[in-house]
Amino acid sequence: MLSVVIVGGLHADARKAAVERLLADVPGSVVLHHDLATAAAGTVVRTVRDASGLLSAGETPLVNDCACCALREDLVPELRRLADDGTTRLAIVELWDSVEPKAMAEVVTAGGLTVTGVITAVDPALVLPYLGNGDDLAERGLAAAATDQRTIADTFARQLEYAPVLAVTDSEEADDEDRELLSQLHPTARQVPIGPGDLAGAAPSAAWGGTPGEPTPAGRSAEPTPPAQSADPTPPAHPAEPTPGRNTASLSPLAQAALAGFDVEAAAAAQHPACALLPAEADAHGVSTLVWHRDRPFHPERLYEALEDITCAAARSRGRFWLADRPDTLLHWDAAGGALCVESVGPWLASLPDAAWDMVPPVRRAAAALDWHPEHGDCCQHLVFTSPALDRDGLERLLESCLLTDAEYAAGRSAWKQLPPAFDTLLEV
Repeated sequence: MLSVVIVGGLHADARKAAVERLLADVPGSVVLHHDLATAAAGTVVRTVRDASGLLSAGETPLVNDCACCALREDLVPELRRLADDGTTRLAIVELWDSVEPKAMAEVVTAGGLTVTGVITAVDPALVLPYLGNGDDLAERGLAAAATDQRTIADTFARQLEYAPVLAVTDSEEADDEDRELLSQLHPTARQVPIGPGDLAGAAPSAAWGGTPGEPTPAGRSAEPTPPAQSADPTPPAHPAEPTPGRNTASLSPLAQAALAGFDVEAAAAAQHPACALLPAEADAHGVSTLVWHRDRPFHPERLYEALEDITCAAARSRGRFWLADRPDTLLHWDAAGGALCVESVGPWLASLPDAAWDMVPPVRRAAAALDWHPEHGDCCQHLVFTSPALDRDGLERLLESCLLTDAEYAAGRSAWKQLPPAFDTLLEV
């Protein structure tokens, strides 16, 4: 059965290095890549190659003028063709620069194929420049569709935070602050170094059709049994343990991570605003992460007036927040590159009738229980700010000034709902 690993990231050199590492290390592997740079001409170019070189190339037309839609339509049939071929053991899906791994992992899984790993390749020296880049993808020729309004910063942030494995290049330009920023942005990720010394390769293990010390002809091997996907949706999106009895010890750490298993449902839950696995407090090498948690709603006007200062206070901020004038609505906060996106993601659990709780995923009920307040349930402020040179005290004072005062809070929900709806434009109400 075919195993699929998805490798993505805006850091193209790092991504290509990770792909070459996997291609060299896993016998019977091929790389499938859709180049969206030709989308302006109306097509997407697909290439398939193995360690010996190019195996095939072709074009697929745009779908609804959307290059990413064409990728989705073409990817699963190509992977099925590789699976039916019987000689391909691992399909390495190298995503084009701005394509996000979450959508592709879900497409592949929905197509009945097994995703055993999702990897984002990163150059630590480029983390802060990319995270601070508010340019539109379209301005850099990286838009996946005419309607693509994403920025460099928010796209990079999602690519980084979704993957449970980061392939990190050995960059001479990176310093301790760069590496610390990467670690604080995604503290639960498994970081796997890739560099010139890692490309020497290990002998194929017997479990992958090779005899230790002997090369495998033509880059092919006997068919392995792929690692099983995790069946438990409640943990964060970490790789599952390899199938018992599988010997992957002779493979590189990156290849082992690519074959360890991946749970798409758990990965989605770890990104959902209601139960996202957010970073914890940290302060090292000039980089800080502030976790700000309060059990009182924001005054909509005061928060709106402070948005620019709050958004620009940190390289990255995210979480969920509570507005007094819409007290039953859970709101998502997502900021990078000096730009903020806020959106409604439905009701707080405390606002739902008891009968509706059975329809709520267990992972969300568990997350709500951690923040449960005897008076207003899971309604809260839970925002996380990560940045070099973070003014923690100043940021906390600014956030505190935006909360309801004691008198405003005591007035109750009926009075809160009469406050000026300052966020209606942002929330497109």
